[in-house]
Amino acid sequence: MDPFTSPFKTLLGQPQVPLGTWLMSGTPATAEAMGCIGFDWLVVDMEHVPIDYKDAYHILQAIAGTKSVPVVRLAWNDPVLVKRALDIGAQTLMFPFVQNAEEARKAVAATRYPAEGEPFPGTRGYAAMHRASRYTTAADYGKRANGGIFRMIQLETPAALERLEEIAAVDGVDAIFMGPGDLSSAMGVIGNVGHASVQGALKDAAERCRKTGKPIGTVGPTPEMVQDFISWGYSFVAVASDMGMMMRQANQFFSALKPALAKKLGSGAY
Repeated sequence: MDPFTSPFKTLLGQPQVPLGTWLMSGTPATAEAMGCIGFDWLVVDMEHVPIDYKDAYHILQAIAGTKSVPVVRLAWNDPVLVKRALDIGAQTLMFPFVQNAEEARKAVAATRYPAEGEPFPGTRGYAAMHRASRYTTAADYGKRANGGIFRMIQLETPAALERLEEIAAVDGVDAIFMGPGDLSSAMGVIGNVGHASVQGALKDAAERCRKTGKPIGTVGPTPEMVQDFISWGYSFVAVASDMGMMMRQANQFFSALKPALAKKLGSGAY
């Protein structure tokens, strides 16, 4: 991968809507398997999954052997967490629970080395030897790295949604991402992302964000819901998660076999 070119921006330039999924298992093998299936992008979730940076490092290495683009969702909008994610080679970052333009500017600054010509100072700490610089083999990494980073700002409350336009206008915000789970909680219907009020808010976000010229993405639990998101104009979408798909299929297998098991147990053969 080229450390100076955003792979996610390249994805958005293709004709089809990029399809991703969440990685909730936190294992390199599952990440690699999801990449082999053909998902365009995969979210390495450091917010809700108990993985540390060494785990994330190995997951990124596993995804690198596939055509999928990794997206690292940080635990919080914190410059230290940003710096560590970037140094292990993350080029696409998702910042959770951003509420206003000032928080968005803080997020962007944390991804940038200080450089002339930037609209506000970058605050990323510099080190030469890490995976991001290809262990110093990427010439002039410190001078050129800013251009290879893609920043998704996640809106997860009605208050943040009200400020969508001002957040999208911040220089360096590359995309908006709607978080339906926390949005449902903030709207009083926790966990019910299919509720009419949540769906209405998500549709409104897509319409408004398109007018700003910035891409917008979101995630849904089922293919049917994700198809609705695409029809509303979402630029990129994710469906379910590795664990969600595994549990759904496991439940189907278990339910299908349970009657046969009950008959066997009732026959006295055991």
